[in-house]
Amino acid sequence: MFSPGQEEHCAPDKEPVKYGELVVLGYNGALPNGDRGRRKSRFALYKRPKANGVKPSTVHVISTPQASKAVSCKGQHSISYTLSRNQTVVVEYTHDTDTDMFQVGRSTESPIDFVVTDTVSGGQNSDEAQITQSTISRFACRIVCDRNGPYTARIFAAGFDSSKNIFLGEKAAKWKNPDGHMDGLTTNGVLVMHPRGGFTEESQPGVWREISVCGDVYTLRETRSAQQRGKLVESETNVLQDGSLIDLCGATLLWRTADGLFHAPTQKHIEALRQEINAARPQCPVGLNTLAFPSINRKEVVEEKQPWAYLSCGHVHGYHNWGHRSDTEANERECPMCRTVGPYVPLWLGCEAGFYVDAGPPTHAFTPCGHVCSEKSAKYWSQIPLPHGTHAFHAACPFCATQLAGEQNCIKLIFQGPID
Repeated sequence: MFSPGQEEHCAPDKEPVKYGELVVLGYNGALPNGDRGRRKSRFALYKRPKANGVKPSTVHVISTPQASKAVSCKGQHSISYTLSRNQTVVVEYTHDTDTDMFQVGRSTESPIDFVVTDTVSGGQNSDEAQITQSTISRFACRIVCDRNGPYTARIFAAGFDSSKNIFLGEKAAKWKNPDGHMDGLTTNGVLVMHPRGGFTEESQPGVWREISVCGDVYTLRETRSAQQRGKLVESETNVLQDGSLIDLCGATLLWRTADGLFHAPTQKHIEALRQEINAARPQCPVGLNTLAFPSINRKEVVEEKQPWAYLSCGHVHGYHNWGHRSDTEANERECPMCRTVGPYVPLWLGCEAGFYVDAGPPTHAFTPCGHVCSEKSAKYWSQIPLPHGTHAFHAACPFCATQLAGEQNCIKLIFQGPID
């Protein structure tokens, strides 16, 4: 397993305790317009100077929401379950000195720590894509971390708004559990998948589940926003593991624990791999010109020396304009080395270190986008069914969110070394 140099990671006890990081799938290290404030491609969760967690305390059954002091009191967190026009159950929450709470959602209001917008497949600029109506909830979920070791992180559906309230209206799926406490689901749900075998070279995809407002685990509903909840899965918990995926219906987030990141490759390591592959001076087998992966901060502009590949066979070339089969299939080309016909695309290095399950060399490319990473990372992501829209699942490139295609979803690259 890769063990990074100590200069990159101070001893864990000398800096604030880091619980972990959330990394948004589809962004190769930064948002298209750059990371700004609480809107960025990754978010680190650190132990807060003062605990801000809350835990359930008093329960009120009231005839109108306005009648509740808890709802009108700005300083009191509460969750309101509207059962009918004249009955609402309000669960008051009290301060918890043992936990820190972090909230994720689309809203830019102050209770949201990490602002997430809909991921546009293919890494396009989300401003240009003009998402007319987001399916991500304004207050999508909250992550609650224990302030004492082992710093367990748990996920719950829904977040508290600026009035410190969570409202589950009449149409939301909600119920009373056998022990008497209320629970419910958000409109489009918060789905979680824990990988089997952690986030390592041996990892296998787990099963997608839905997390309730109180943190219980359920099988998926028939459709994303169906009124009927799935079945309770008592053997599973809402504790996040290294490599857990969180889907907010419009964006998928990867959770990396502090320990997982400590043993993972870093941005520096990926840069070293880039320099190593370029130092080997791979050549275009036809034009015989030397190829080079562009630097990590120039990952949007196709450069003259950029490697290109035929994704059906994996042969790496420099850019050339021949081999078109027909005008209709503009991107279908015939490889001059082996005559295989398929997409011909520029290759891009996967720069987001959080997506790598190992520190192997960049030998494989996702099809059809051409993002390059280690073999084990490519094979891991190519077998994960990621939620897409409100009812579909498909594998996607973690670096740009493009839906994968082709027989294996990824291809081994065949580079030609220099002839001299």
